[in-house]
Amino acid sequence: MTDPMIVSGPASDIDSLRLQLIAGSLQVQQKIIPQLADLGNEGLDVLMEFLLKRSDTPATWLDGKAYQVLYNSDAPKAKEFLQTNFPEGIVPLKSESGINYNPLQQLLAVQDFQAADRLTIQKMCELAGPTALQRKWLYFTEVDNFPSVDLQTINNLWLVHSEGKFGFSVQREIWLGLGKNWDNFWSKIGWKSGNNWTRYPHEFTWDLSAPKGHLPLSNQLRGVRVIASLFAHPAWLHKPEQ
Repeated sequence: MTDPMIVSGPASDIDSLRLQLIAGSLQVQQKIIPQLADLGNEGLDVLMEFLLKRSDTPATWLDGKAYQVLYNSDAPKAKEFLQTNFPEGIVPLKSESGINYNPLQQLLAVQDFQAADRLTIQKMCELAGPTALQRKWLYFTEVDNFPSVDLQTINNLWLVHSEGKFGFSVQREIWLGLGKNWDNFWSKIGWKSGNNWTRYPHEFTWDLSAPKGHLPLSNQLRGVRVIASLFAHPAWLHKPEQ
């Protein structure tokens, strides 16, 4: 007869994983999420509980990872949970310009980074206005006038859905860390190798194995001025309102 005080089997696995997800280090939490994804409905329950407990605080990439498991699950309970609690997604889609960022969140949630990158440029052109939308690229002067709220939304979507690897703020931090040296920056994020620019689209890496800061491309083929305006934007100088 089994000692009633000893819990064995899947239930103890779930309890152990739940505890590690709540209290473990970031590295441990990162590993726990895919393990829970493999445990079917019980694992999904733990991830749903995890997201609900954290729903009052701004989403991090850890929330994004848990959200992606639920978003990509076929389980009806996961779909119902997200529809009820996160109908727009894990990142609030704030816009001062009435831009709909929901399609961008959906692409990032399924890790379709190439399509998300194209849509990011399109959304930034929408921000700039009808003329930019028609020409499909940006002038640096248009970037200067972007609302901070919208840039923060785009950036947060990339950050949260990429394990913190991608986003304008990530790129800006790398650039500042390199003393604002553009040549070193291009090499560091994989946009240039020696004297050769990375060719679009086939030479870019459209998954999480890419160098940190590799995406989004932000009109990079049109020179330095657009990205310089992005990095100088006041959006990065203050915390977004929650």
